[in-house]
Amino acid sequence: MCGRFALPGDVREAVETFSARPRDLDRWPSLLHPRYNICPTQPVAAVRAGENGREMVGMRWGFLPSWYKTATGGPLLINARSETLAEKPAFREAARQRRCLIPAAGFYEWQGPEKPKTPYYIAPASGEDFAFAGVWQAWRTPEGEVIDTCAIVTCPANDMLAPIHHRMPVVIAPDDFGLWLGEEGKGAALLMKPAANAYFAFYEVGAAVGSARADGPELMARI
Repeated sequence: MCGRFALPGDVREAVETFSARPRDLDRWPSLLHPRYNICPTQPVAAVRAGENGREMVGMRWGFLPSWYKTATGGPLLINARSETLAEKPAFREAARQRRCLIPAAGFYEWQGPEKPKTPYYIAPASGEDFAFAGVWQAWRTPEGEVIDTCAIVTCPANDMLAPIHHRMPVVIAPDDFGLWLGEEGKGAALLMKPAANAYFAFYEVGAAVGSARADGPELMARI
């Protein structure tokens, strides 16, 4: 799964990488600062196809299906399994029509069947930022406000990460951005596979990252 990740920079710096224009990012002030422990229900940056080209917007991390009456009206959907993405009622329409890219620098995963589990920071060996595959849904609050929400697509872990956790986020390479976003026809399903074993590197980090209130570069420090 993917339950915490990091993007230690201003997301506007990634606009060029994704060939996207920023849209209403000032509505989400936290997106404009380095973040080292992004947690479920918090705002995240997401790139999607728009009528006038790609746009980078803020979304709530935690997909809210249209039938949820409140934000807590059902399970918290932060991940969507690639194997059932096209079948689950919550995700199947989004899988066809509303896919997005979620910029990241790395993510955290915990190893071990019993507490205290060991946290690891996992990031591309190249050191470059990357993008999770995502799906999104516009959800209307009881007061009538429309909020864009999203989930990160996951798949079985590759051989290198499997000893830490049996699942991992789907990573979309820059050459495949257009295909995932639906700009280049069909075939996005072929992208929902584990990254190559050599793509990620990982190391153990401190237990402080387990607190949703914790933030700062020290969370990413190797121990």
